[in-house]
Amino acid sequence: MKTPSSQDKTQTNKQMEEEDPRSETVDEALQKKHNDMLERFSARHQARKSDSASSSSTFESTSSFLSQFADSKRSIESRIADLRLASSSEDSSKIKSDLAEVSSSIDDLEKLVAANSYFLPSYEVRSSLRSASDLKQSLDALSAALLPKKKFSFKSKQSSAAAAATKIQKRDLVSPPTNVVVRDSPGFRNKRGETLSKSFRSSSSIGEFTLSDLDSCRVHLTGTVNALFIHRLRNCSVYTGPVLGSILIDDVDDCVLVAASHQIRIHRAKRSDFYLRVRSRPIIEDSNGVRFGPYCLGYGGIEEDLKTAGLEEDTESWANVDDFLWLRALHSPNWSILPQEERLSSVSISGLGGDSS
Repeated sequence: MKTPSSQDKTQTNKQMEEEDPRSETVDEALQKKHNDMLERFSARHQARKSDSASSSSTFESTSSFLSQFADSKRSIESRIADLRLASSSEDSSKIKSDLAEVSSSIDDLEKLVAANSYFLPSYEVRSSLRSASDLKQSLDALSAALLPKKKFSFKSKQSSAAAAATKIQKRDLVSPPTNVVVRDSPGFRNKRGETLSKSFRSSSSIGEFTLSDLDSCRVHLTGTVNALFIHRLRNCSVYTGPVLGSILIDDVDDCVLVAASHQIRIHRAKRSDFYLRVRSRPIIEDSNGVRFGPYCLGYGGIEEDLKTAGLEEDTESWANVDDFLWLRALHSPNWSILPQEERLSSVSISGLGGDSS
């Protein structure tokens, strides 16, 4: 019997493939599967490159911040060391001026941390704020040594000038401290009993916004802004759309604040309620009687604004507050969660007027 040659087998196989239409379909399916696999590998490679670039950018930003923070800290420590060499017999007005300048520099250092905290690792934020707090304590101790308070003595009679001085001293005891540096940025300042509104959508050039020295005011802020600074508010209600970076709150009393941000720091707050959406744990310091609940603001376009700020998801970090001056393992008595029955369910500020002057 004759054995088929290789050429005969090749011709036979070719003839079978031409006669069987399924062969072409199988080849096309295999080719499509191969192409899909290549596309998935390519997409995965591009994603890895993108993640690597993002990580590199964050690392560079963190390194830049740490370098700037370290330089500023060394400068402040050097100025405090120079002041320690000063004598209490020197001109008191000059000493007060120097102390005030150093205090202002420390405030700027804290604000530097707040402004960059949205990309910093949490331990870097905590460490940096601790360093700033230590600098404040050193400055307070130095101030007490260089400007000691005069001893009090009783007198049978008090002159009119002395009586006036006593009234001023009592007034100063209940007045807010004056060492808070208010940012020179657009904002609402020195208002009483007004409703103040601002939309950042029509003001894209505004990077920071400040609320300062407001009494019995209602504030509506819509759209997004890079940073928000709040100083010296009394009996006010503040409702603000998402902040891209940080919110720094200092010296508020009997207020309600509804705010969303990547990082929120609260200093010297009393008897106030905070409804927050925040990426990291809120920080309080020198505060008491403050309560926390979830963000409850609504207005036209807020979902888009939250997405732009990367705050569309509620991580419930608002309920995990760090009290920097409470070092015990027990829960800090200075803050609490708002009881469900006492919370605001929702607040709508849609259609409540345009920008205030």
